[in-house]
Amino acid sequence: MEQTYMKEQPILNLLLKMSLPMVVSMLVNSLYNIVDSFFVAKISENAMTALSLVFPVQNLINAVMIGFGIGINAVISFYLGAADQKKAAQAASQGMLLGTFHGILLMIICLVVIHPFLSLFTNDTEIITLGLRYSKIVFLFSVFFAWELVFEKVFQAVGKMNVSMICLMSGCLVNIFLDPVLIFGLGPFPSLGIEGAALATGLGQTFSAILYLIFYIVDPISVKFRRAYFKPDASLCKKMYSIGIPASLNMALPSLLISSLNVILAGFGQSYVFVLGVYYKLQTFLYLPANGVIQGMRPLIGYNYGAKEHHRVNKIYQTSLILVLAIMAIGTVLCLCIPGTLIHLFTTTPATIKIGSSALRIICLGFLVSSISVTSSGALEGLGMGLPSLIISLCRYTLIIIPLAFLLSLLQGASGVWHAFWITEAITAIISYWIYHKKVRAL
Repeated sequence: MEQTYMKEQPILNLLLKMSLPMVVSMLVNSLYNIVDSFFVAKISENAMTALSLVFPVQNLINAVMIGFGIGINAVISFYLGAADQKKAAQAASQGMLLGTFHGILLMIICLVVIHPFLSLFTNDTEIITLGLRYSKIVFLFSVFFAWELVFEKVFQAVGKMNVSMICLMSGCLVNIFLDPVLIFGLGPFPSLGIEGAALATGLGQTFSAILYLIFYIVDPISVKFRRAYFKPDASLCKKMYSIGIPASLNMALPSLLISSLNVILAGFGQSYVFVLGVYYKLQTFLYLPANGVIQGMRPLIGYNYGAKEHHRVNKIYQTSLILVLAIMAIGTVLCLCIPGTLIHLFTTTPATIKIGSSALRIICLGFLVSSISVTSSGALEGLGMGLPSLIISLCRYTLIIIPLAFLLSLLQGASGVWHAFWITEAITAIISYWIYHKKVRAL
């Protein structure tokens, strides 16, 4: 089979080959997140605050789509490693069907709940109105985003990382190009304001999905979508959901965290909520490239696990950890050296820049140690162990940080919330290292 190189090539070269295209595409995606927020911030600081408040709901959609995609990816990789091509094709086909259903359902739910959700965090009618104007457009593209994610995970499972890179980058570049054009009305286009940002996001996702379809038709892959396989198979669906549900919860937990921290920080002023939103935009520029390494790692671990190459599984984990550490080291240096410059991308208010600079210097102390949690969680998902991965994320995003942030905010004010980040990362790293090695020893 064409995927046998996954258990034959030297691990570092193989991991770089699988990961670098995804790291590049994730960097472009990170750039899109910053550029998108940069242009929205040019509308007004209230517009950026509205975007920050909508982000948790938007992230919920991402969480379900990406999480279920991880389940599809892991199951396909396992069956390819076990040389069962039919099961791999069934997983891809049923994944596409279920992904479409998820997109429709989430679109309806999010459109219904967004107004009361925004009202929980602010009484400012302008911020609520801006949030509704943005979200009611971006949520309409949920199905296209679902198709994009299913295609992405299937192509990754068969090792076509270059195709994923091209499609993801193309969608992001379309988004970056359309942002100023649709927000400010450049050339023949009307000025749409915050609706333009939402439309640019949706059209970028749609473009990526269409490009994946073109690649699938023009350069067929070994795993096929077949109408005969669309009928749900209970055991196969159970495998995908047993990985996908914990992975979705992993992805959704940051939304719960952001919402909880917004409640705590709102008591100190809207500037702190703004800074938290900016931080999460900036940290995507760090964690998305790290996620690119994890995306390259998952199919390798899944394939080698299916092929019973357990010694390679551990080596892939160790090599991935080193690469993630290198990415986190770069982020730490940037946040320590130029925090004011980074915050200045989104606001010119001196007081807000001061608050943001202090926040970045404190939060970045946990970047390096978070490499252990990020790598362990991704490796467990690649092995099909969704529940242990979820336990790591629960520690990182809810069980430790939320009560700790609340307690430290009472003792130290808003800066206590920033300190909760690095303390949580240190504790979770110890827990995740123990969980991963305990599970691997049981293989």
